[in-house]
Amino acid sequence: MKLGASVSMRDDPDAFGRHAKQLEDAGVEHLWTGEAYTADAVSTMGFLAAVTSRATIGSSILPLYSRTPTLLAMTAVGIDRLSRGRFILGLGASGPQVIEGFHGVPYDRPLARTREIIDICRAVWRRDRLEHDGDNYQVPLAEGQGTGLGKALKIADHPVRDRIPIYVASLGPKNVQMTAEVAEGWLPLHFWPDRAADLWGGSLAAGLAQRDPALGPLEIVAGGPLAIGDDVDHLRDKARPMLALYYGGMGARRENFYNEVLRRYGFESEAEKIQDAYLGGDRKGAAALVPKELIDGMSLVGDLGFVKDRIAAYRAAGVTVLNIEPIGPNKMADVETLANLLA
Repeated sequence: MKLGASVSMRDDPDAFGRHAKQLEDAGVEHLWTGEAYTADAVSTMGFLAAVTSRATIGSSILPLYSRTPTLLAMTAVGIDRLSRGRFILGLGASGPQVIEGFHGVPYDRPLARTREIIDICRAVWRRDRLEHDGDNYQVPLAEGQGTGLGKALKIADHPVRDRIPIYVASLGPKNVQMTAEVAEGWLPLHFWPDRAADLWGGSLAAGLAQRDPALGPLEIVAGGPLAIGDDVDHLRDKARPMLALYYGGMGARRENFYNEVLRRYGFESEAEKIQDAYLGGDRKGAAALVPKELIDGMSLVGDLGFVKDRIAAYRAAGVTVLNIEPIGPNKMADVETLANLLA
């Protein structure tokens, strides 16, 4: 199991650069950054490529609706070159609240779009002359859809690698099955290792049965907040506001993917109450309703014995990259301890 960390440029660039380098020096092998309706992730990943030398840099995630498939492929080529072959393209559909509400793009056919984007990206990286006639994307545009002047092209650059790894963020059964079939890795959010098999075991097995052996084993990236000590248990509650946002407010009442995961974990009543409270304006009340059992199970916050137990649970659930967010008073020391445990 390798060690990863999620990072974002929320302070000045110099401090962010020092933080990223400290994580790398402490033993973090994967650095992940994403975008929702924040600053873009691409500029941050280019910065990370410049201030680090060993860690793999991944997007978690680039929303697939806000860029054309070929732009995603070109972006991957650029960051892979800047990082000297250390890039992972992490893709995800995000949700209709962000895609339609912020980007102004219809949220439709996420599974089919993801498959086509993966096919197009891999064709670009092979330097094929691009000809794709799918239900969602046509390259070049079909007759009658444009000026008629488009022609099949291949990327002018020579990519550092002709097969950049693609990881997909997915939660629904069909989407997880598709991820296991066609992607190099999986980026599940709110992954509770003790119950992951109940939610996704069947979907993963079905997808892996159709998987091309050339893809290699499916990488799984999951984890949680990190703090090691005898008096840090109270820090687990720091996860409550963000979990309440996802379970209660990250989506409409009739369509919230994260709320559905909470229900599938067995917390149907809590999921409904959290959503009612959050959408009703009671965010603190919603946070208080997030189940303690869930928070404890997804965290790496506690004494050394507890953290070792959680590492074993994530490993048993198939996680290959343990992704952490250090939140304790001894952040880098905790990262180094965890890196040594994994080693």
